[in-house]
Amino acid sequence: MRHCGVEPQVIEYLKAPPSRDELRRLLADMGLGVRDILRERGTPYAELGLDQPHWSDEQLLDFIEAHPVLMNRPIVVTPKGTRLCRPSEAVLELLPQPPMRPFTKEDGETVLNSEGRRVR
Repeated sequence: MRHCGVEPQVIEYLKAPPSRDELRRLLADMGLGVRDILRERGTPYAELGLDQPHWSDEQLLDFIEAHPVLMNRPIVVTPKGTRLCRPSEAVLELLPQPPMRPFTKEDGETVLNSEGRRVR
């Protein structure tokens, strides 16, 4: 986002997780269900048995409230929409204008080539 001249408002979700209502609104805006934003790696997902289909959305929201680390991120909100930006370059679709400069992620993966086109 900064590469495109947009300064994001970063919400540290582990310190200040979204409220249940806010999370419901974000999910609705993204057109996703609660399971779609559950994060497995580095979380208590497996030990809580969250892969079991019997958990309702309300119960899954209870787990996210108790363990915010279960929420996948980043969730980006712009005037163009709301999206879970995994992989991170998915944010490009939400920015007001596409960047024209080359861009390489911190891990060395090229996202935009010298013509400003997305590399897949």
